[in-house]
Amino acid sequence: MKWKVAWIGKTREPAIQSLTDEYLKRISRYTEIEGVTLKDEAALRKLCDRPRHTLILLDARGKQLSSEELAGYIGLHQASNPQPLLFAIGPADGFSEDTRRGATLVLSLGKMTLAHELARVVLLEQLYRALTILKGHPYHLGH
Repeated sequence: MKWKVAWIGKTREPAIQSLTDEYLKRISRYTEIEGVTLKDEAALRKLCDRPRHTLILLDARGKQLSSEELAGYIGLHQASNPQPLLFAIGPADGFSEDTRRGATLVLSLGKMTLAHELARVVLLEQLYRALTILKGHPYHLGH
């Protein structure tokens, strides 16, 4: 089951790209994953359909989960749903209502506003953390 993490817009900061690459590499130890740069929201909707994905949007108005709750959500999904996960970070003005309605989960990283590139790194770190929680790896306990 290949996961995707998609973001709209090119990466401007080399440090962000380096951290993105590092966390994608770490996650790939547990599941197949791909980082995808998209031009716009229409490209995201197209990506969701080939093959069909379970769409999880990052949005400030979304549900806030602890690391353990995110791990539980992912574990339940992996056990009961054959569709791969697609996590998407939107444009600066957020996702349209149509796209939000098409998501299985709208997830918030917290009440604070984060730059979109930084939100990507935080999401990737939390996905890695969730997988280590599910596998019983001590990474999560080291905080």
